[in-house]
Amino acid sequence: MQSQRLGNAEARVVKELISVVSDPTILKLISSCPMAGVFRDGLLEGKTAFVTGGGTGIGLGMAKRFAEHGAKVMLTGRRKEVLENARAEIEAAGGIAGTAPLDVRDYAAQESALKRTRDEFGSIDIVLAAAAGNFPAPVLGMSANGFKAVIDIDLLGTFNTMRAAHQFLRKPGASLLAVSAAHATSPIPFQSHVCAAKAAIEILMKTIALEWSAEGIRANCITPGPTADTEGMRRLAPTPELENDVKSTAPLHRFGTRDELADLALYLCTDAAAYITGATFFCDGGTSLLKSGTLMGEVWKNHLNSRSSRD
Repeated sequence: MQSQRLGNAEARVVKELISVVSDPTILKLISSCPMAGVFRDGLLEGKTAFVTGGGTGIGLGMAKRFAEHGAKVMLTGRRKEVLENARAEIEAAGGIAGTAPLDVRDYAAQESALKRTRDEFGSIDIVLAAAAGNFPAPVLGMSANGFKAVIDIDLLGTFNTMRAAHQFLRKPGASLLAVSAAHATSPIPFQSHVCAAKAAIEILMKTIALEWSAEGIRANCITPGPTADTEGMRRLAPTPELENDVKSTAPLHRFGTRDELADLALYLCTDAAAYITGATFFCDGGTSLLKSGTLMGEVWKNHLNSRSSRD
């Protein structure tokens, strides 16, 4: 009889828990929480990370996650003030960070910053290439210089970062990451420059994975989908209407978050990913499962047509 009463009590508790976690407000809160709490503290204690594009957006989000888990982080980017603000954020949270203002297209500047990172923080365990450029334009509406600018920032910048980093890496054990995009495998109208750059970055990272594997160096790519609070989305979806159109192209019908991408980057830099190299990981809400290039192309075509009609 007593066991039956206990069983009934347990059933009531389970029923109440189900009603709580099924509440739309609770579900929204859960979905908005980063996964950082899932990982044990200090996963990157004693490690050093070098991050390009580390002052804002996705690069900063990943750099902050590295620092939260004990890594000393060198932030690079073109704007000194932005980098200093980013460093202040990390230090206010108890992390350790330095800054190195530079242009990723400048190999000598990259090499110098990487050497300083090694000298100040120790051998480099993590390299993240997150610097990128983008603007929407059709092929016939883009100059050769405009096309080259994105190729140089994205592709050449990634090559410079990885090539210059090699001599300062911890061997074995270093993890190299590059931020890619769906553009690498899906042609997207008005984005020919980015498509070309990202496709080349992915094959570059796979080649590095092969060539440097004997030294115990891993190289992988992360492909975000539309991500909130990033310069890319501010440029590609500058209005509420366009933002809703972009969200509608993702099966999960929302933007991703910088925290979700940071958690993926953290995982790839831990021992749990020690046997993963030459891979591309999608964190895109399922957009890669669809003909997202065509969908995004339609979104942009409608936007540009409406802008032209107003002009």
